[in-house]
Amino acid sequence: MIEDTMTLLSLLGRIMRYFLLRPETLFLLCISLALWSYFFHTDEVKTIVKSSRDAVKMVKGKVAEIMQNDKLGGLDVLDAEFSKTWEFKSNNVAVYSIQGRRDHMEDRFEVLTDVVNKSHPSIFGIFDGHGGEAAAEYVKTHLPEVLKQHLLAYEKEKENSILSYPAILEQHILSVDKEMLEKLSASYDEAGTTCLIALLSDKELTVANVGDSRGVLCDKDGNAIALSHDHKPYQLKERKRIKRAGGFISFNGSWRVQGILAMSRSLGDYPLKNLNVIIPDPDVLAFDLDKLQPEFMILASDGLWDAFSNEEAVRFIKERLDEPHYGAKSIVLQSFYRGCPDNITVMVVKFKSSHKGAEQ
Repeated sequence: MIEDTMTLLSLLGRIMRYFLLRPETLFLLCISLALWSYFFHTDEVKTIVKSSRDAVKMVKGKVAEIMQNDKLGGLDVLDAEFSKTWEFKSNNVAVYSIQGRRDHMEDRFEVLTDVVNKSHPSIFGIFDGHGGEAAAEYVKTHLPEVLKQHLLAYEKEKENSILSYPAILEQHILSVDKEMLEKLSASYDEAGTTCLIALLSDKELTVANVGDSRGVLCDKDGNAIALSHDHKPYQLKERKRIKRAGGFISFNGSWRVQGILAMSRSLGDYPLKNLNVIIPDPDVLAFDLDKLQPEFMILASDGLWDAFSNEEAVRFIKERLDEPHYGAKSIVLQSFYRGCPDNITVMVVKFKSSHKGAEQ
């Protein structure tokens, strides 16, 4: 068989030189070679063709099954592939969270509300961990509850207090980072996390952000209003700060501090904190709800924002607010289909039609 093949190739070479590689001649020769391969290797070719057909049928079956499932809202087959899938629904807020293509689930979220007595502003948090789950789990467990206790006391003495929602948020974010660094560094745990916290009262929305989790609001006109700004190493302000601290940024798939961390601020990350190249300082923004008259807001880990722009996410959710998870589940799964390799957590908070705070 080998000798026959070599003879045929030699003959083809002479023919190509004779016809000066004319395109129509080459086409006919390719057809001839394909026919020769089929007749002399029939069983092998048929096996390949059959395997290809079976694979196509399997994919078509999966696609048909997906298309029959509630507009991406009830993908039982896909859900079964996620070792950790969390969902939450209460009053005006819904959350959907998947491990996705990562080996570990490092996203966390928390919701603390009191819609009956309104004893404190509602607290919504997204925490996207890296380097392990310890940092995200610590912040999720400690920060919202400490905030709640402080806010309960603050609401009683609000008129006489020199504090404010932004000041309270910043104080406790820095405090929880300090506490966590002591604990994690003692066990040489290098984990870190983002921190996105929103406080929602009847007339005011206050958002604090550390890292690259992000919040976006849909106002009365359907516009996307940024509630936070990512802390990325390539930003001029962050780059200058890192350089002044003696650090550097380099590109490794994305811009990274010391070639390691893809964000310029975080909680935890004690080795980089010791170098002063990563800081825990939050940016805190306040929004007048009477002025914006919002319809909903989205708080999400960067898994969503790797696949959606602010404007696209707002449009997507706006069309799906009547779904059981207010569109949170649909947009998480759509992010997965678009190839997002990360954990993905999305929280959607609806507001009253009267636009005076969260709906009851």
